[in-house]
Amino acid sequence: MKHFLSVEDADNVDTLLDQAAAYKLAPLKDAALGKGKRLGLLFLNPSLRTRLSTQVAASQLGMQAIVFDVGKEGWALELEDGVVMNGSSVEHIRDAAPVLGSYFDILAVRSFPSLQDAHQDYSEVLFQQLKAHSGVPLLSLESATLHPLQSLSDILTIREAWKENRRPKVVLTWAPHVKPLPQCVANSFAQWMIEWDAADFTITHPEGYALKDSFTQGAQIIYDQEQALHKADFVYVKNWSSYEAYGSTPEVPGDWMLTETKLRQTNQAKVMHCLPVRRNVELSDSVLNSASSLVTAQAANRVWAAQAVLANLLKSIAHKS
Repeated sequence: MKHFLSVEDADNVDTLLDQAAAYKLAPLKDAALGKGKRLGLLFLNPSLRTRLSTQVAASQLGMQAIVFDVGKEGWALELEDGVVMNGSSVEHIRDAAPVLGSYFDILAVRSFPSLQDAHQDYSEVLFQQLKAHSGVPLLSLESATLHPLQSLSDILTIREAWKENRRPKVVLTWAPHVKPLPQCVANSFAQWMIEWDAADFTITHPEGYALKDSFTQGAQIIYDQEQALHKADFVYVKNWSSYEAYGSTPEVPGDWMLTETKLRQTNQAKVMHCLPVRRNVELSDSVLNSASSLVTAQAANRVWAAQAVLANLLKSIAHKS
């Protein structure tokens, strides 16, 4: 594994899941793997679970993790090539990236989309520039379009919770929110579920909220939430803004918040959310506080997902040297 930006960087999803599960059983079994190695965690946006879980994972591998809040502590970065830098941007990414690569053995980066320009956001300029010019492995802690560590921990949670000898039905359902949110968690979960191919996967959302089809090919898409939830074993709740009318939130008829009443038509489904969650907007208190909720388990599994990925990146560094 040279980088970890999407499911395409995982040679085999089940193998990666096995590695994460093994670290959960023995967190310090590779405590010397990262000895003498530094992880740079660069945050252009806020984080709680991603930031802390990745730091814990790095420490359990013997790495030194250094956090830098680029948006608050660093210079404004220019990402485009060939520009005249006479505006608000102070430092070009081509200059910053190789310097960061000289300080760190692995760079882990978190950035959100602008939700203003789909082409710009989906081109992932920041990650592509860092990948091209830093000279070190790059780990996505969420980008404009994807959140692979979240998806890995989500699937680990599903695999742990599923005890029956059949393929589970997993439903990703859109939920209301108070503001426009990125499509990255939904894109990523769909991409990983389709690649994993160990469950029957359905996406349900209102008209006008279709995800980019390159992430959803292979999934069943249903616009009727009630129909989609029928006999579901897992329900993943997440809001996202429109991709087609990029960044907007078209009016939605009906009530899409997940409630205990809606869950009655499922197969006693377990409920998932990546957190943070807007209680009684996306999910009711009664669902979140119930035994059906897996949200804490998902968050806890973020450590083991990050540890498995970091271990693979460290091994690729060792092999190259």
